[in-house]
Amino acid sequence: MKWLWTLILCAGCKKQPEAPPPAPDRPTLPASEIKRAQDACQTYVDKVCACAEAMPALKEACSHARALPEAMQVELEVAANAESARRDVLQLNDSVRKIVKECIEETARLPAAGCP
Repeated sequence: MKWLWTLILCAGCKKQPEAPPPAPDRPTLPASEIKRAQDACQTYVDKVCACAEAMPALKEACSHARALPEAMQVELEVAANAESARRDVLQLNDSVRKIVKECIEETARLPAAGCP
């Protein structure tokens, strides 16, 4: 009977596997992704605005381009705010990625518009 109790006690003391760490409440973009995003949009602004000096047809594209980095920065700041809901942070992160996509695609279209 002693061995039965010993077996029960040993089974009860068995180390439980550690629970996996909880998922982060606030999904944030990695710093490297933010840096690439800022660089991509700044490159687009620099190129389109440099071309706009020689090609007046690109003046409107230049003014639109200047708003993209600012919009991205606002969204990153709101996403970093502790009061932002998880759903909002996810949507803001997605929006930042869409802005970056626009910057990259518009940069790729510049040679067709006559910009080097």
